[in-house]
Amino acid sequence: MTDQIRIQNLEVYAHHGVFPEEAKLGQKFLVDAVLYADLRKAGSTDHISDSVDYGFVCHYITEFMKENTYKLLESVAEHLAEALLLELPKTDSVELEIKKPWAPIVLPLDTASVKITRGWHTVYLSVGSNLGDRESYIRYALRALQANRRIRDVRISSLMETEPYGYRDQPSFLNAAIELRTLYTPYELLEFLHRIEAEAGRKREIHWGPRTLDLDILFYDDMILEKQDLIIPHPDMENRMFVMKPLAELCPGRVHPVLHKTVLRMLRELR
Repeated sequence: MTDQIRIQNLEVYAHHGVFPEEAKLGQKFLVDAVLYADLRKAGSTDHISDSVDYGFVCHYITEFMKENTYKLLESVAEHLAEALLLELPKTDSVELEIKKPWAPIVLPLDTASVKITRGWHTVYLSVGSNLGDRESYIRYALRALQANRRIRDVRISSLMETEPYGYRDQPSFLNAAIELRTLYTPYELLEFLHRIEAEAGRKREIHWGPRTLDLDILFYDDMILEKQDLIIPHPDMENRMFVMKPLAELCPGRVHPVLHKTVLRMLRELR
């Protein structure tokens, strides 16, 4: 996304700082914000409703910084960025710089600042169940995702029945794929998914064994991540029909960032 709305040096008098007198007396802060959004429609219609109202954004930033108190500029930036992304549905990402011209360090200094970029990320999940009321467990996961304010635009594929993969001596699975957008980092999302699984009674006793609910991250934007406890894209997904078939319903043209093949091509090769 290349379209931007830029706000520079918005002056706000607020009460943030490590020292007690900063929180008590307050001081001046300067805020720079870059809002990334698709502005083409606004440019065609000339309607403010098709854009992001920077006047509203300036007042929102001012009120947020006045009504909240944080010790660190990092915390001001993090909470403000999330608040803006939740408040402005047309904004895909935001770049914020919080500047402190009067930083109390007893040295000549123009300004100290913290600059961050935060935004919505597109994620695809695999979901499955082979114990109890399988569809109810999957619907439970769907509701939990939809209820989280840091997750939006949740879509699910058709449900499909599949034979167990790996460990064969267990009941058949009900599987689906889920698309969503989230403010979570990969590890924050993984932690939330594990919490949903635990609330659904998931027990990790046998590798590839039976489970009430299984949620795996398949894609996270075009990220390539390989850690001991998290690999993205999900390893071996291209060899699993129960993953590829429902995923192809949601994003047939999405390209695997490692294999450089579309989901539809991987499905056809698997067949």
